[in-house]
Amino acid sequence: MSQSSLDDDELFGEAAEEMRADVEEHLDAARAELPAGDDIWDVEADNTLGVLNALRSALAVDDVEGHLRDAKKAFVVGERADAFEDADDLEADLAAVEDVLADLETARDQVGELAATVPELRSALDEAHAGAEEDGDD
Repeated sequence: MSQSSLDDDELFGEAAEEMRADVEEHLDAARAELPAGDDIWDVEADNTLGVLNALRSALAVDDVEGHLRDAKKAFVVGERADAFEDADDLEADLAAVEDVLADLETARDQVGELAATVPELRSALDEAHAGAEEDGDD
């Protein structure tokens, strides 16, 4: 190995390129794990609860979170090392995926709450109608 291939600036430049590639790779993987719009729009089920459970499953984001976390780790290290000449695009891409992830998590929580409420509501309505029928029989 020649001395010129061990130049600190050259090694730093290579490391910076590799860090940027790591961030971009993890961002691409996170985007690939995002559900497609049709996955949350087109749901087949026999009843409301089935629709809600299918939707909640479609909104699963565990893999997205893992890839985004890895991307952010590589970005933070690279940024602190001042390894990126222009990190604005990476930062914007990270923020965009993070925003979509937050929206997915919020929607999943709301769907989960609704999925828990609908059976209770159905029971309450059935009981109210049964009570009305009993009152009408008197």
